[in-house]
Amino acid sequence: MADKSKVVSIPDTLSVRDLADLLEVSPIEVMKLLIGSGIMANINQTVDYDTAAIVATDLGFEIQQEIPAAVEEVPAPPSAPAIPEEVPLKEIYAQEAPEDLKPRAPVVTVLGHVNHGKTSLLDYIRHTNVVDGEAGGITQHTGAYQVEQNGKKITFIDTPGHEAFTAMRARGAQVTDIAVLVVAADDGVMPQTKEAIDHARSANVPIVVAINKIDLPSADPERVKKQLADFGLTVEDWGGHIIAVLVSAKEGTGTDTLLEMILLVTEMSDIRANPDRPAAGTVLEGKLERSRGPTATLLVQNGTLTVGDHVVIGEIHGRVRAMFNHAGKSVKAAPPSFPVVVLGLSDVPQPGDMFKVVSDEKTARALAAERAEERRAKEQAPVRALSLDDIYAQMQAGTVKELNVILKADVQGTLEPIVGSLEKLGDQDLKVKIIHAGIGNITESDVSLAVASQAIVIGFNVQAEPASRTMAEVEGVEVRHYRVIYRLIEDIDKALKGLLEPVYEDVVMGHAEVRATFRASKLGRVAGVYVEDGVVKRNAQAKVLRDNEEIYDGTITSLKRFTEDVKEVTEGLECGVGLADFTDFEEGDIIEVYKKERVA
Repeated sequence: MADKSKVVSIPDTLSVRDLADLLEVSPIEVMKLLIGSGIMANINQTVDYDTAAIVATDLGFEIQQEIPAAVEEVPAPPSAPAIPEEVPLKEIYAQEAPEDLKPRAPVVTVLGHVNHGKTSLLDYIRHTNVVDGEAGGITQHTGAYQVEQNGKKITFIDTPGHEAFTAMRARGAQVTDIAVLVVAADDGVMPQTKEAIDHARSANVPIVVAINKIDLPSADPERVKKQLADFGLTVEDWGGHIIAVLVSAKEGTGTDTLLEMILLVTEMSDIRANPDRPAAGTVLEGKLERSRGPTATLLVQNGTLTVGDHVVIGEIHGRVRAMFNHAGKSVKAAPPSFPVVVLGLSDVPQPGDMFKVVSDEKTARALAAERAEERRAKEQAPVRALSLDDIYAQMQAGTVKELNVILKADVQGTLEPIVGSLEKLGDQDLKVKIIHAGIGNITESDVSLAVASQAIVIGFNVQAEPASRTMAEVEGVEVRHYRVIYRLIEDIDKALKGLLEPVYEDVVMGHAEVRATFRASKLGRVAGVYVEDGVVKRNAQAKVLRDNEEIYDGTITSLKRFTEDVKEVTEGLECGVGLADFTDFEEGDIIEVYKKERVA
């Protein structure tokens, strides 16, 4: 075995044979260690620095790159009590003794409308070139980067959008301290900008606005400020409290000021953590890499993560064999707000999963197995999220003070009066809070936001997209559909007063596409359809959707396979469908089959 006090200098690449010679061990021993890390390599195969570093570390060597580079290393913390199991990180901070909490770098998420310059702004700030490496210039992955301003660090999370930001929150992760909202000075506030504002507000984090592209001749920052004020974000020079900075990601104008403003908000927010305890935090990204096996980008949020720590991430466990910062350089310890790529996990974790350090491998394995069993139990007995039916009881218990609502409507003309009416309901004990209001069908993003903010989803004259319906069923999110405004307002008012009567929900059984139409002697025109999913049943309720618009709601009176009358037809088969009092079929129409089920 190698001398543990020995320091070895490793080049960027070298063969397995050369690595064995360098470490003064047999090539067989090196190949065994590589296999243990999931890497199959022969004696002549070339390995990179990161892979070689793992082998050298396992053999007890202190490692360094052949071309030295200054790497900041954080001292490993002394031992501390383990972080309580399954406690949200915000509560973990609250449980810390005030004297143990020390200032940490803020974690900043950049949000905004597509192509308004989110990644370009980060690109300039960190002086690398991520944009050119992305498909079409649009961010394809979640990355985390640390920059320094006036001697203080800031951690940026570059997400593909507010949907990913909220999806992580829906999984229980609250990683962001500050949201930077990027708005293009020429385009102004766009629909996705409004969504990003609502998502940031639901996370209850400070918002700093970066008005980008001020170098363009068509830039109009004052118009942007007015639009922001219309959405409740009044900037400081308009008499509000929102910090807005004029920037140009292309030329770098205003970026230093933006960083200084982020640090100012950090100081006012008093962002702290305890570095002197075992680490806990959140997975930002997971990958299966050919040369390194399962890897994960972890954001340490409390404590300090060190090489050799045993970690549990949901049902995954492992020992941290090596860690690398955002520049790909090896580090031995990661303090709060520090993002690192770690090696040594048993599988690839999901973004938003929370990790924690435990005392030893046996504990890690046992905890991962226990969580797997808990998941299986939950799948057998899913727990519903907050439903409209539960509001009054929870209000009486004092656990709920607001009814969070996500509202989608067909046109702006109906959206505004509904919002106005809902906001007038309730009293000082329980009010309606509109988390997000928008135009169009109910999407997965809406359901994800509902999960994260414990909200119900209300649709007025709109449909729920198939993927969002599935997600709502899995997550237990209540989705209600209305066609009459007064009935919508009346139901919410009754829920607030505890008078809501039992209601029935449309449960979709299947969909069929109209492929042809033909005449039947007794029924008139009927549809020849292909069952796309689920099942079509005779005497079931059915809607006819044309271009996502509902044009009929009634009963299936006839169902045939070839010339035979049948009771039901399943996915992947063709059949003939006749509807009560409806013959105006067109090719491409979708027949949505459903049943009524009591939900409250």
